[in-house]
Amino acid sequence: MVKYTLVGYDGSDTARRAFAFAVELARLAGGRVRVVNVLQVAEGGPDASVLMMADCSSERSAALLAELTSLVPDAQALIDVDIVHGSPGDALLTQVRQHGVDHVVIGHTERGALARWLLGSVSTDILSKAHVPVTVIR
Repeated sequence: MVKYTLVGYDGSDTARRAFAFAVELARLAGGRVRVVNVLQVAEGGPDASVLMMADCSSERSAALLAELTSLVPDAQALIDVDIVHGSPGDALLTQVRQHGVDHVVIGHTERGALARWLLGSVSTDILSKAHVPVTVIR
């Protein structure tokens, strides 16, 4: 039975649907949902990294929690939120290992072939490397 589900959340339509799906699953299974937003620096060097690390994560976490509870108002008792920095696929897989996650739910946003080649696909990365069940929401 699924007890702790990880949702990679970026605010997209599919991420919102993934979150709602995970919360409903948690209700049915008596589990919890860990919602993780990954901040990624696309360009920049050490200065950008320092600024990112200095960012007030408690304010971002509070804003994320407010957004999530506006989507599913009674979900707050079932969710944990976290803001992490890094490559989305790697950061989510690290969360799986560090927090005993036994299921991952992610949204899939269709990109063109060039964007997939340049940027990769988080859902493909998770599907190929995760050692727990993964649900992809379209």
